[in-house]
Amino acid sequence: MQKKDEKNSIVEICPIRNVVARFGNKWALLIIWVLDETGRIRFNQLKKEIPDISTKVLANTLRILEADDLVKRTVFPEVPIRVEYELTETGKTLVPIIYMLTEWAKTNMKSIMKHRKRFEEA
Repeated sequence: MQKKDEKNSIVEICPIRNVVARFGNKWALLIIWVLDETGRIRFNQLKKEIPDISTKVLANTLRILEADDLVKRTVFPEVPIRVEYELTETGKTLVPIIYMLTEWAKTNMKSIMKHRKRFEEA
């Protein structure tokens, strides 16, 4: 019988499942995009920039991005407490890839939508 560690070892070393999946969702990519555009930003302002994200999802996504050193969270000891978010150096290295992916999506969107419609009608 395999030990649990041996069974899951491929997941632990797989870059797609272990790393990319954490920032590869629509909210994380959008948050990284906005942080690149705005620089440092407070939570409520970030929420205004992405109005259709819930407060809970934004907070959870920021925690994940912070845990992976893509986003830096700075707490200022003021009353009331001020918290700002910005991309880390590692996070900044992801931005050109997001821009490339966005350009690919723009270039291929019409074709994809056409094929998606055909698929759904079949």
